[in-house]
Amino acid sequence: MLNKEKICQIGQQVIATEIEALQGLKQRIGDGFVKACEYLLNCQGRIVVIGMGKSGHIGSKLAATLASTGSPAFFVHPADASHGDIGMIKQDDVLIIISNSGNTPEILAILPAIKYLNVPILSLTGNPDSLLAKEATVNLDVSVVREAGSFSLVPTASTTVTLAMGDALAITLLEMRGFTAEDFARSHPGGVLGKRLLLRIENLMRIKSAIPQVKIGTLLAQALVEVTQKRIGFTTVVDAAGKLIGIFTDGDLRRVLDKGLDIHNTKIEEVMTKKCKTVARDILAFDALCMMEQYGITSLVVIDDNHFPVGAIHMHDLLKAGLA
Repeated sequence: MLNKEKICQIGQQVIATEIEALQGLKQRIGDGFVKACEYLLNCQGRIVVIGMGKSGHIGSKLAATLASTGSPAFFVHPADASHGDIGMIKQDDVLIIISNSGNTPEILAILPAIKYLNVPILSLTGNPDSLLAKEATVNLDVSVVREAGSFSLVPTASTTVTLAMGDALAITLLEMRGFTAEDFARSHPGGVLGKRLLLRIENLMRIKSAIPQVKIGTLLAQALVEVTQKRIGFTTVVDAAGKLIGIFTDGDLRRVLDKGLDIHNTKIEEVMTKKCKTVARDILAFDALCMMEQYGITSLVVIDDNHFPVGAIHMHDLLKAGLA
């Protein structure tokens, strides 16, 4: 049974080995890397990633990363490719083939058919003298001195280095394309970032009869009924034309009670908040949430260009949408 100190030592040694491998990889980023990125940037079709075993798992992740950062890509298993899926590869595509040995039988078996298509092949191999490396248009060296562990057998440092090379290609390509945070959000509409950069107030606000509203001259008792029925913690106050002139909130009610005012004889305009925070319907919902947090409020009135209320939003609406 290993003691606590030995367990930590093994873990640290694994990480140290992988850091050493990554440092070696960093020194090999050069002309070949530039050429690979140029091929990917100029690809008129899709980027097809192929790999077997652990390399296949890395390849699948690379394809997903490329696709989510503006470069159409998909993964093909070499065994499936040899049984018909090679037909998914077109002449305007670019291939990324991953093999640590560079002599993986399943990949070598489909290499003649791939070469027949005359598409650029970018290989990621740990053996620059391998058949795959020699047949590739560009070979990127992802070799490591040793794997982590006593026997240096389990793919560890090699998979880490290959993963890092794939990330380097994807992020460099992202920068070369001028890919923005907004572009990323459009590829991730269900994620928090996508919602923060795409979701607007008009998609979440309460509209029409759901907007709490009373007119100037309304008694406070009647206004409280509107606040209670609409269940948003405030009511808008509008003039005879329907323009916003203020709001009455739960906080205003506490101040009314502290003063001992008669709710049956007090008009809403006497106790409302006149200078209230408002937003336009086209602002980002996340910006509205930040505004609420900045000013310590829980609701906002949405107005149009003429200062008419067109919506109402509560912080709970924004949190429910997954913006936090």
